Amino acid sequence: MTHAFESLTPDTVLDALESVGLRGDGRLTALSSYENRVYQAVLEDGSQVVAKFYRPQRWSEAQILEEHAFSAELMAAEVPAIGPLVMGGQTLHQFGGFSFSVSPRRGGRQPELDDLEVLEWIGRFLARIHTVGAKQPFVARPALNLATFGTESVNWLLENHQVPLDVQSAWTDAAQQALALVAAHPALADPGSGPIRRIRLHGDCHPGNILWTPLDAAAGPGPHFVDLDDARSGPAVQDFWMLLSGERHQQTRQLGALVDGYEQFRDFDRDELALIEPLRTLRLIHYSAWLARRWSDPTFPANFPWFGSSDYWHGQVQVLQDQIEAMAEPPLVV
Repeated sequence: MTHAFESLTPDTVLDALESVGLRGDGRLTALSSYENRVYQAVLEDGSQVVAKFYRPQRWSEAQILEEHAFSAELMAAEVPAIGPLVMGGQTLHQFGGFSFSVSPRRGGRQPELDDLEVLEWIGRFLARIHTVGAKQPFVARPALNLATFGTESVNWLLENHQVPLDVQSAWTDAAQQALALVAAHPALADPGSGPIRRIRLHGDCHPGNILWTPLDAAAGPGPHFVDLDDARSGPAVQDFWMLLSGERHQQTRQLGALVDGYEQFRDFDRDELALIEPLRTLRLIHYSAWLARRWSDPTFPANFPWFGSSDYWHGQVQVLQDQIEAMAEPPLVV
């Protein structure tokens, strides 16, 4: 079987750009992206754009357009997010069986997360993203919760025989114990109940999706946010925890800096701190299911050759056991 992206040749990319009035000079650079295919293209006038070709059948057109609308709201509020260009009155285009969008190119490097001032700055911008995100809900895009990231992922892995028999029982027991602890948090188990509010989120706010560049000569350096492909509804703390690393005392300092910046623009609900380890647990389980679902894409075996072996799944049993212990500990405090 051939994968859909195998037909996305350089000529197809250039023809797709030309179909929306952008003539490339032939220079294309593939950018890091496993879920979609993303290319930096140099146009005939010397300018550069980024073309993103969406993985077929992952999101519906309505879900992609909702992401684009969220990007447009953020940019209208002067939040430094990078959204797609409007060409011919549209942000989403079709060519050769693919949906694609085109965005301006913005370079940068990952932020120095050891610098508390940098974290405080990022916290301020997260607050501005969430202020926009809280104005209205997503309608088409799914929520991040126990069902969508946890239960569904575990069931799919087992029903599709992805976990080797020699480790299946141990992994299933660990996953069920972990999900039972996640289920103790109404904000994730039953998102419609409880005091914690769901808002529109970046959803995948790890350091690789934040680029640090000079904004202009007067303002100096600062962050801008890229890749809203995983934007979902969920608790605000989802956009915090992937920026934390190290021992507990280090994470406490980092979180304190993020919250200090955040609360210059928006209140942060401390009750959400109890969701950090449950959210981490859901992401770990979802990640295994994501890799398994994508295995027919040649990019995945080439870049994740360690996935799927008994050693991998034995390692995941230990990871889940560590998470079970982490969820039993008191949450971080700021």
